[in-house]
Amino acid sequence: MKSIHKKYLMTIAPIWVGSFILLCCTYIFVLAPQKKTKNLIGKQLAEKKQIYDSALETSKVETKIKLKEQLETLQNKLADFVIAPENSADLIFDISRLASEQNVDSFSIKPKENRRGSDLVDYKYISESCIDISFAGNYNKFATLLNTLERHQPVIFVDDLVITRSKEGDSGHQVNMSLAVFARKQQDS
Repeated sequence: MKSIHKKYLMTIAPIWVGSFILLCCTYIFVLAPQKKTKNLIGKQLAEKKQIYDSALETSKVETKIKLKEQLETLQNKLADFVIAPENSADLIFDISRLASEQNVDSFSIKPKENRRGSDLVDYKYISESCIDISFAGNYNKFATLLNTLERHQPVIFVDDLVITRSKEGDSGHQVNMSLAVFARKQQDS
């Protein structure tokens, strides 16, 4: 009886080992690459579905209205900081008018080429206009003019400020300021 079992086992064992090796080879060479491909296609499908969903969302009327409102809000905020190209020539006159309203003495204003380091950065949509102003006045006139410049639309940035004390007491301190204003560049149609 032992010989029948041994003979039977000797016949079945190579079949099982061969089947196991065939199964392992099938998994390694056929199923594993398919699994990797399936995962890759699944990722691509998820990306395409996300693009489709966003395109579907942007095609909705409510979304278009919301995006248009956001664009208008951002353009209004931009107008607070950037001057239109056609209004950039009026800026010097506006600053001169503000200074004359504050009754500062010896007021002078001149455009400046550009400030140190600003030529290193070339922006695509905005440019920087620099202006030097100087005047004489007491602290109240200086503070009032500075406050008026800070509240100006569009925003005027004070880049540099130097106050030279007057030898005559409280009046006539010399003030030199470098101002910077952002201007929208002319865009080619």
